[in-house]
Amino acid sequence: MPTPPPPSELSYEAARAELRDVVARLESGDQPLEESLALWERGEALADVCQAWLSGAIDRLDAAISERGNAGADDDKGDA
Repeated sequence: MPTPPPPSELSYEAARAELRDVVARLESGDQPLEESLALWERGEALADVCQAWLSGAIDRLDAAISERGNAGADDDKGDA
């Protein structure tokens, strides 16, 4: 089995798709213990990647909303 790329190099979509595959393989129960542990560890790393991407997206949205709100406040100051 080829070595998968490090989670830090994956897009959100790729990490999520691989995580779904890992979960399905774990749920099947067809792997020996050592392979199940390796899959679990990979799944944890992939979940961390997904969370990092989502947290980054939330931060970007918050910044955009804040910037838009500040721009609107600046416009209101000019009208006074």
